[in-house]
Amino acid sequence: MIGPDGRRYIYGEGGPGPCPTFRVRDRATLLKAALDPSLGFAEGYMNGHITIEEGDLYDIVLVAVMNFDKVGLSGLARLRQRLRVVFRRLEQLNLPGASRRNVAHHYDLSGELYDLFLDADRQYSCAYFPAPGLSLEAAQAAKKAHIAAKLRLEPGMRVLDIGSGWGGLGLTLARNYGVDVVGVTLSQEQLALSRRRAELAGLAGRVRFEPVDYRKIDGQFDRIVSVGMFEHVGAAFYDTFFNKVSSLLAPDGVALLHTIGRSGPPGATNSFIAKYIFPGGYTPALSELMASVERSGLVATDVEILRLHYAETLKEWRRRFLANWDKAEALYDARFCRMWNLYLASSEASFREGGQVVFQVQLAHDAGIVPMTRDYLYEAPEDQRVHDAAQ
Repeated sequence: MIGPDGRRYIYGEGGPGPCPTFRVRDRATLLKAALDPSLGFAEGYMNGHITIEEGDLYDIVLVAVMNFDKVGLSGLARLRQRLRVVFRRLEQLNLPGASRRNVAHHYDLSGELYDLFLDADRQYSCAYFPAPGLSLEAAQAAKKAHIAAKLRLEPGMRVLDIGSGWGGLGLTLARNYGVDVVGVTLSQEQLALSRRRAELAGLAGRVRFEPVDYRKIDGQFDRIVSVGMFEHVGAAFYDTFFNKVSSLLAPDGVALLHTIGRSGPPGATNSFIAKYIFPGGYTPALSELMASVERSGLVATDVEILRLHYAETLKEWRRRFLANWDKAEALYDARFCRMWNLYLASSEASFREGGQVVFQVQLAHDAGIVPMTRDYLYEAPEDQRVHDAAQ
């Protein structure tokens, strides 16, 4: 680190290649970073008061993530973090109105932005890499196939997709597995594109997208799936969410929850992410998620932990975003691009070294409704599954 006075501070014993170096250009930024390292560094970088002198931004945040628990926080920063943990439920008080505002903050950004780094199907969640060297497109197709296998779909089934995004999963399930899908989202941008895609695909009669809060859904469904939405529920509403899933799921039904989680105990959302990227968001510990599942009366029939899959997904997203920086800056501005760069870089580092993972939790009312082993997920030879995913 190069301080405001030009003095260089070197940490660690070094290694091959250039030493990642950043410069803090004023003392006020240094003080903010000491009081809240995540937010202070982020705002300093976004505002141009912290600049990368050598190496890549990812190299620097990776060092920070790897050493965070070893070094710890200053006294005031530690107190601030403890208070955020204590009051996290207030920060995540995602009542219907707040949920809509929080969703709009992120998902109602220009669709052109997401086209700069996502695959053509706009899958904005962890891809699945059953074999090394898969493209992002193939890995996202593999993710959808893996989820479909866990749902045990049969033609004519009624499927609910909670947090349906831009419609890719719902359309794939209807087209490839012959099911009828109801997808719900609070994002107006996602809703409009999903409906257009359904019309263009000739699936509007099989797939219906609605702007409905999960708490207001009625009916009964043979299968329920939720991918990348649970992170926006908030810990105070976990019981509400799983009670609703339990009431909507048919007695012989199967549900699949795909969510980012933390491998450690409950905590608080990173302050930079909470303020600028996902307000109201929180990634659960498995212990707090499963406690609510138990209270709902649902049975967990399978729990799978996807470890480095999201790190590889984010690596490719960031590579594409950096390649399209000029287009992103034309949509917004340089400060936004630096913010998005930090979001992607720090997220990849967190999944690679910071204890962030993805949980896939299969749920049912009847413990015997799915096979006793996981063999059914891998019935086709691996090379055939990879080939199918790539199509």
